Amino acid sequence: MSTVRLKDNAPEGIQLASLNNRSPSPTAGRAVEEPAKKRGWRFWVVILSIACSMFIAALELVAVSTALPTIVDDLHGKEFIWVGSAYALASTAFLPLSGSLAQIFGRKVIMLASLVIFALGSALCGAAKSMNFLIAGRTVQGLGGGGIASLVQIILSDLVPLRERGIFNGLIGIAWSTASAIGPIVGGALAEHGKWRWLFYLNIPICGFAALLVMVFLQLRTPPGTFREKLRRMDWIGNIMVIASTTAVVIALTWGGIQYSWGSANVLVPLILGLLGLVAFVIYEAKIPDHPIVPFNLMASRTGISGYAQTFLMPVMMLDLVYYLPTYYQSCKDASPIRSGVDTLTIACIIAPSGIIAGATVAASKKYCPQIYLAWILAIIGAGLLSTVHADTPRSHSIGFQAVASAGLGILTSTTYFPVLAPLPVSSNAHALAFFTFFRNFAQVWGVTIGGTILQNGLVKRLPVEFQTQFPGGTAIAYSIIPLIRDLEEPLKEQVRVAFGESLRHIWYAAIGFSGAGLIISLGMKSLPLHTSVDEDWGIKESKLELTQNGKSV
Repeated sequence: MSTVRLKDNAPEGIQLASLNNRSPSPTAGRAVEEPAKKRGWRFWVVILSIACSMFIAALELVAVSTALPTIVDDLHGKEFIWVGSAYALASTAFLPLSGSLAQIFGRKVIMLASLVIFALGSALCGAAKSMNFLIAGRTVQGLGGGGIASLVQIILSDLVPLRERGIFNGLIGIAWSTASAIGPIVGGALAEHGKWRWLFYLNIPICGFAALLVMVFLQLRTPPGTFREKLRRMDWIGNIMVIASTTAVVIALTWGGIQYSWGSANVLVPLILGLLGLVAFVIYEAKIPDHPIVPFNLMASRTGISGYAQTFLMPVMMLDLVYYLPTYYQSCKDASPIRSGVDTLTIACIIAPSGIIAGATVAASKKYCPQIYLAWILAIIGAGLLSTVHADTPRSHSIGFQAVASAGLGILTSTTYFPVLAPLPVSSNAHALAFFTFFRNFAQVWGVTIGGTILQNGLVKRLPVEFQTQFPGGTAIAYSIIPLIRDLEEPLKEQVRVAFGESLRHIWYAAIGFSGAGLIISLGMKSLPLHTSVDEDWGIKESKLELTQNGKSV
């Protein structure tokens, strides 16, 4: 068994980590103190390359949500929820696999593969002639997007100690916020002019640029061993279990209350089997494989469990903001796709700065608990304020209310991984961050699906009979006719607006509950020391000149 050598005082969970981790890296997993030194240009180019990769994934998430009503209407589709759920499902189900692949084959090749897959999915989405084709393309996109999200965090952990990572995560967050700021406007503009396909095609050259940076500058160390030896270290059974179980749960959530009733066998059977499969997956990973994709030590401490639970709850509310505020403005305020993008610009403008500030305060104070407590309180207040918004509420109110919620979410995006990583040795970073990103993406599935289910079920009760008669297909098609609401005659138009407004309010009621649960769960974590070391087995490969300058033999 490998011995993990840490410079920090071993916090809660370290002893369990070394005892339970049956999948050490091919090398020793050595943790070395990261000296205070000036970082070279190669370091900053690597940061640029992963920031560019994150930009692509974020742009896709927010831009599609704004253009979605127009896309669904153009393709004459009904299963609009699957446009978001298919992406989130694919990225989530394969996330644990991405962490294993990065640990076994190295970071660079998996990042490049993720970018190529994402570009392929974008091309398929742009060429879609039907909703089924679009959903298939979004599935391929999700595979690449999940890999990008996971590898960005893993590579950052290879280069920057946990104590400093809040600041650098905030810098990466600038790319996310920039994409979030321009995404709704770009998506809305393209949708409004009937050019929504370019929303996907534009990803291809951006992916090419990011791949070029990765190929040239992301010169990270790679683990030794032949291809056959590396394949033997893959936990194939565990991957099949988590992919199948996650897929079953998402199918049930997407069908529930819309295509089938929640009490029907079509919903209950995949939901129960999927949840049981996830439980069986955790038990299997803890006891059987020699190289588990989710080592048991990742959740062997109270703080780690609290961190993962908070990681799950945060994206549920974030996806409510990203997906359903544009729906509110387009259905209740006669906003065009462009205007709804401008109205939700506050989200991006607040999340990034609040995340950077939170990361800086963690680096300065060496504490992360106070920031997380404050974040959940702001999220509760923001969701509570949004729940007071009706169809005729002044637009300025909803814009101000989303700022409060966004401030809390911004803090959480840059701090929830501290309780996840602080109890673990640095050699567990890849698996821990892949599982961390799995929780985030799985929560996105729940966020999109729960919000969509609440909206659809609310419309069933509130839409006027004249509307449902005029648009056969019921609530499944209601989302696709949002662009047509502004042309309805009164009083039908007002009745439809009110139906949407009141149905959307219940999404914010649910968000209050999720945020309250997050605050309660956060009280269970401990304030642990933050690592000042990185794993020596990873990081940027030094050139011969750099090795000579550093006094090392070549």
